[in-house]
Amino acid sequence: MTAVKLKIVRAAWLDEGGRRLDCNPYMSGALEARDTLKRLAARKDKLRDVTLGMFDSGRESRNWVDDPRFGVRYMGSSAISLADLSSLPLISNKQVARNPKLLIKEGWSLITRSGTIGRMAYVRREMAGLACSEDVLRVVPDPERIAPGYLYAFLSSSYGVPLVVSGTYGAIIQHIEPVHISDLPVPRFGPAFEHDVAQAIDAAAAQRVAASSYRHAALDLLQTKIEWNGRSIRGGDAPLASSLLGRMDAFHYSPRVEAGRAALATHSGARLGDRVEGVFEPNRGSRLKVTDPAFGVPFLSSSSVFELTPRADYLVSRSLTPNLEGLLLSDCDVLVPRSGQLGGIIGRAVLPLPMNVGQAGSEHLVRVRCHSSSDAAYLWAVLASEPGYWALVGTAFGSSIPSLDSSLISELMVPWLPEADRTEIAMLVSKAVAAQNKGNKLEAAAVELLEEKIRKES
Repeated sequence: MTAVKLKIVRAAWLDEGGRRLDCNPYMSGALEARDTLKRLAARKDKLRDVTLGMFDSGRESRNWVDDPRFGVRYMGSSAISLADLSSLPLISNKQVARNPKLLIKEGWSLITRSGTIGRMAYVRREMAGLACSEDVLRVVPDPERIAPGYLYAFLSSSYGVPLVVSGTYGAIIQHIEPVHISDLPVPRFGPAFEHDVAQAIDAAAAQRVAASSYRHAALDLLQTKIEWNGRSIRGGDAPLASSLLGRMDAFHYSPRVEAGRAALATHSGARLGDRVEGVFEPNRGSRLKVTDPAFGVPFLSSSSVFELTPRADYLVSRSLTPNLEGLLLSDCDVLVPRSGQLGGIIGRAVLPLPMNVGQAGSEHLVRVRCHSSSDAAYLWAVLASEPGYWALVGTAFGSSIPSLDSSLISELMVPWLPEADRTEIAMLVSKAVAAQNKGNKLEAAAVELLEEKIRKES
């Protein structure tokens, strides 16, 4: 059942729109945002007057490479929201040299300009120097006129987003160009207030960078303990097994997959299913959507859990959703997407953030439910490591849309290191989760501070 959206429309808005009666111009929230900003007594600068430029990289074919020595990590429009950027594809150094506009810099605001338009990201230190899609608009602040963090806070606020998406005048646009938003009004509230907002945004970015550092440190430590030492095999996928062992698909026996399995089986290797409460896929069922939080639970997709701030697109009924208990996320879970194209999210382990524990997660996420949150942190490092990823994804079956099976994942051998080593790795992972969660809170607080200021003074 599709929820019906209702809205009261002012007669003046109908006059402005030539008495048009289609819904889109009035449902975006842009007209309310525009009217609220008009009522503000505070000074308002046009976006073009506080930026050094707004541009995209230009459309061109992409030349991909496999070796990091010859490429730069490349963010598509959906990747700007990711928490972990380590598995991005590589675009050729030569192509980047020919088109420097591909590269992004710290402090810029990124806005998706086609497809799902209006999603935003603040370029933190670890993103600087990466390449980015032509479907992402770069907004380059002038630091002498506005603090980059403050500008991002406004653009990503409940006032900025509708104006960006609508092109500032109410009609939904399908592709954002700089001309559409160059006149967007940016409210100015004085250096002290803007500094506070910007400082919180920059602190949030720093926490997210710290989270990445902790994640990488945990993975490096785990791989050192199991003596992986970059033992990645980049050869082809020709089968090497002397016996088929019940599988006849070549990928299952590829050098990368076999090397991953062998690495995980070392150092007191134990069957994964014997070290956890269970490995399972929640039962599928209908999703009865509701709009009232009192009667619903946020529902996360299998892709949203990889974002910096995983957000639910909708609520599902607490009382009428079949098998709801099995969908709820626990802090003892390691989540593994079970389907998709190889090289995508399938087989990439992720931990739920504290803000998402107790929410519902897609049945397309396999749960590795551990005995404790510490075990979950350790096993995340095992499964998210390079050998862990190849061992996991190597269990996939099917050619059109490969899928993982919880029983096959349960049979994987994993290294069960001495307790002191497991604790050390788990602590780093826990710090990563805490830092990412703190970064999310800091950004949300900064945006809320600005929104509250606008509400009070309008």
